[in-house]
Amino acid sequence: MSIRSKVLREIEKKPRRLKELKEKLGNDKKVQRAVEELLAKGRICQKQGAYFAVKSRMAEEALPCTLVKLGSSFGFAAQNAGGPDVFIPSRGLSGALPGDGVLVRLYEKPRVPGSLEGEVLAVTEPRQAFVGTVTEENGRLYLAPDECPSLRIQIKKSADGGAQNGDKAAVELLTRGADYAEHRAGVAMRFGSAGEAKQCVRALLYSAGVTRHFPEKVKAEARKLAEPQAADLKKRTDLRHWPIFTIDSAQTKDIDDAISLAVSEAGYELGVHIADVSHYVRPGSELNKEALRRGTSVYYADSVIPMLPRQLSNGLCSLNEGADRLAFSCLMQLDAKGQVKSFRFEKTVIRSRVKGVYSELNALLEGAADDALQKKYADVAEQLPAMRELYEKRTALRRQRGGIELESGEAKLLLDEEGRCVGVEKRRRGLTERMIEEFMLLANGCAARLARENELPFVYRVHEEPDPERVEKLQALLRACGLKAQFVGEVPTQPELAALLDSTRGTPLERPVHTAVLRTMAKAKYEPEPKGHYGLALADYAHFTSPIRRYPDLAIHRILSDWCAGVDRGEVKKRYEKFAAEASGESSAREVAAMQLERAAEGCYKAEYMGAHLGETFGGIVSGVTRQGLYVELENTVEGLVRTDTLCKGEPELTEGVRWRDPLTGRQWDLGQAVQVKALAVDVALGHVDFELLED
Repeated sequence: MSIRSKVLREIEKKPRRLKELKEKLGNDKKVQRAVEELLAKGRICQKQGAYFAVKSRMAEEALPCTLVKLGSSFGFAAQNAGGPDVFIPSRGLSGALPGDGVLVRLYEKPRVPGSLEGEVLAVTEPRQAFVGTVTEENGRLYLAPDECPSLRIQIKKSADGGAQNGDKAAVELLTRGADYAEHRAGVAMRFGSAGEAKQCVRALLYSAGVTRHFPEKVKAEARKLAEPQAADLKKRTDLRHWPIFTIDSAQTKDIDDAISLAVSEAGYELGVHIADVSHYVRPGSELNKEALRRGTSVYYADSVIPMLPRQLSNGLCSLNEGADRLAFSCLMQLDAKGQVKSFRFEKTVIRSRVKGVYSELNALLEGAADDALQKKYADVAEQLPAMRELYEKRTALRRQRGGIELESGEAKLLLDEEGRCVGVEKRRRGLTERMIEEFMLLANGCAARLARENELPFVYRVHEEPDPERVEKLQALLRACGLKAQFVGEVPTQPELAALLDSTRGTPLERPVHTAVLRTMAKAKYEPEPKGHYGLALADYAHFTSPIRRYPDLAIHRILSDWCAGVDRGEVKKRYEKFAAEASGESSAREVAAMQLERAAEGCYKAEYMGAHLGETFGGIVSGVTRQGLYVELENTVEGLVRTDTLCKGEPELTEGVRWRDPLTGRQWDLGQAVQVKALAVDVALGHVDFELLED
């Protein structure tokens, strides 16, 4: 049989990639030539990198997709062109792995009428690298990938890299088979024990392509930058005589915002002074390319992976105490009620009088500061009462317009010298934290308003109103909780949601209801068009105040710099229209990836902490009701699962996601109900905690 006939026979069996044909038939050059001849004669065709027999309908029916989820006996593929995901039963997966580009053929008769169900015809863009936990079974090593821990990918003995059972590792796929049992992998990186959160987080960072190290070209550019020189200050407003100061946590090293406040006859003069990062990070530079690629700094536990090299993030751009720093200032005039009457943006030079710390300033405002603290803040102390007064007026205005304040349930992780998590606390926001947040919101709003009114290309922070279908689910949950679920319109107004949140604040239903409202909301994102911010109830909003750690802020600094320098609207549009669209899309994607990474890292540390407290009893509330069981959240924000098989022998009865009932015994638990649980087991690598429910 000729090589051409062999190639055609293989393709008629199933769609094949060229690499697969070469691996199966050998003789690379002859296989390549045979494929080209068959294409020229019209016997085969190519789609998304796979070859099909022309006589087959498969080529026409195949949908380009990406496998996005893989369970123990099923998968889901997302259509590249958009639309609902396709359910793939185990028999139709053909060894496809999460992240693979695949071609999918839909079944004419899915098991669930109206749904999409199909099979994988070919893997067109195979993913090669995976991170997971090494397991040993019958003397052989396997990788259980983090994304699908029920799967086992065999590690070749000759390529195990010294990995051992229980290690966290990254592997590269060396060979792919027709099913999962035939895949073979080699270890590319060992991180250490999967029982240690810091090693699991190293693996998460590796998998996400997030690194502390910057390319040499980027570092070389950063090293050439110098402290502000006399020439840098000539065209700037000199504010070094103003009592400007910063307020952050004690550990913060990348300080990008400072404030000043004076009381005037008309009301208040508020200055929000932001590090002028755009002065150093110029268009086309290696620093700019890397900042756009990263999109944001990543924060977890006691660590930060910065968007910019430390020479900038902790040095030249950080508004350090007593140092002359280049800033971009938003100077606002507010009336006696706290309403913004006018504002302007100016390039300035500032010198922070003191590095303020939230906890210390809270003590000062509460009258609990000792002599040392009072001496430290003597230069700026006169501003504190006015800051508090203005904040209270701004809070009243936010409530009037219906700004939504969700209790986020953020955690504070306490690590020992070895990097182990030895404590988890609920993060509390004090008065000073809330004041700074409000002042930053004001500057952000002014930046967006300036851009909208002057029709500048821009990167807006957009938050659209909730989808009506999600609102219906929220209403069902509220009714089941015995709460008011009727809204005036199809979509609730901000004051309606704010009233709902206030009604549950401080009650057992606070966390589940606030979480449900958060899930009802649209995801905030960056867009080049001004659409307003639903959650804040603002027509104008952008991110201006954190250019050290967020690329969108740096992007709009660049645009506003040109506008404030007198560049006309037409030229600004020419320079930045395409840039604003690109920065918006890239920044939104990087933000989502960073949030997922930070959430996963936090889960690892929380599981590590609970691993040291197995067998201990904790009080918590039912925070989630699912068929898998009851989710219980502790006061310290740790959440764990009480599995269904420990609660009943059959299928539970669920009521609108708020009530879980055992039909045999009649026992039931409601969302928000206080319970006692015992820590049963943890999986640090996956960030999972299992609880056992204790009888009342």
